[in-house]
Amino acid sequence: MILIYKFFKESFLFAINALRTNMLRTILTLSGVTIGIFSIISVFTLIDFLEKQVRDSIESLGNNVVYVQKWPWTAPEGESEYPWWRYANRQVPTITDYEEIKRRSQIAEAVTYVMYSQKMLQYEDNTYNNVTVMGVADEFDAIWSFEIADGRYFSPSESNGAMSVAVLGADVAAELFQGADPVGQRVKMMGRKLLVVGVFQRQGQDMFGNSLDKNIIIPVKFASTLFNLRSQAVNPMVLVKAKPGYTSDDLVDELTGVMRAIRRIKPSGDNDFALNRISLIQKNFDSLFDFIDLAGWFIGGFSILVGGFGIANIMFVSVRERTRIIGIQKALGAKRRFVLLQFLIESTVLSLLGGLAGLLLIFGIAVTISLVTDTEMALTIVNVMKGIGISTLIGVVSGYVPAWKASRMDPVEAINAM
Repeated sequence: MILIYKFFKESFLFAINALRTNMLRTILTLSGVTIGIFSIISVFTLIDFLEKQVRDSIESLGNNVVYVQKWPWTAPEGESEYPWWRYANRQVPTITDYEEIKRRSQIAEAVTYVMYSQKMLQYEDNTYNNVTVMGVADEFDAIWSFEIADGRYFSPSESNGAMSVAVLGADVAAELFQGADPVGQRVKMMGRKLLVVGVFQRQGQDMFGNSLDKNIIIPVKFASTLFNLRSQAVNPMVLVKAKPGYTSDDLVDELTGVMRAIRRIKPSGDNDFALNRISLIQKNFDSLFDFIDLAGWFIGGFSILVGGFGIANIMFVSVRERTRIIGIQKALGAKRRFVLLQFLIESTVLSLLGGLAGLLLIFGIAVTISLVTDTEMALTIVNVMKGIGISTLIGVVSGYVPAWKASRMDPVEAINAM
């Protein structure tokens, strides 16, 4: 054990000595490894960050939620062009569709109806333009993830009774009430007064641009007195959440049959509705992540290649400078594998120093971004291990030929070398 320790210590000291002897050359050489590791691991870190944002966004919307709508989100499978003309004459989901889905579905845990519009909101002399108005039915709170910061969510009786109540987004409440308590006050929209019963906790936008901060939520039955729910202009949809133990695929299969029965579509007829899922968008993100990952490997690969050649050059110089030492070691009984491992450890240490510099640079940038912005970006243990692993591999590959050459030297010729 002591011999092994001394062996690794000696190899490490040789590597440090190579750094000190030709500091500028070594730093310029190792910068290739540093830039390469920085490029690759920074891409991995960025992908991890984006994937976390996507996962959080999916969780907030429900990864087992199906959106019954007029328009599909993506082109049909196997087609590259979006055939909008096929969907233009479809009818939008109606309140009747919502009620029938709720009555017929066996695996739906929650079903709600949602519509959107843009209107101006007023409180006394304060106004807020382009507020997103959401008319929602029962069980919206069971599907969409949110928290109430002040007040409460409206009750089923208020929802079913078409009461003029509302829950405000954080930005809307702050702009209209300027620090005053909105709960119990009345805001004006489209000539109607609405009682504010609650305020949503501030969310910020997710990866899909969804947020309740700039929204006002009202019961959909009350919304039907203000808007035409059969118009595409209000983008009506039915949201259906599957029971635990059922996947979105199970729910899509059931909803396909239910909607075809509701719409009385013949067996040979095409669907006149779309069943959208977040997973469809996630597939597109997965493709994007794969492309970014490949680009990172491509860009970083060139830097690592340059750094690898640089390390190999340093090791050839090190072998030449220590030819007599190698000869003496072999004359004293050192075996080939001892000399080989000695130089491999040295090249690996050099490569690791460059890789650690790249990881330290990524860590500093990630911490800075986290401190300056509200986003949390971190260099994970997995990515650190990847960086160390890649650096080690570069060191072994780059140093193998010089190490092999050193291990094959004839001791007599090495000792007599000038």
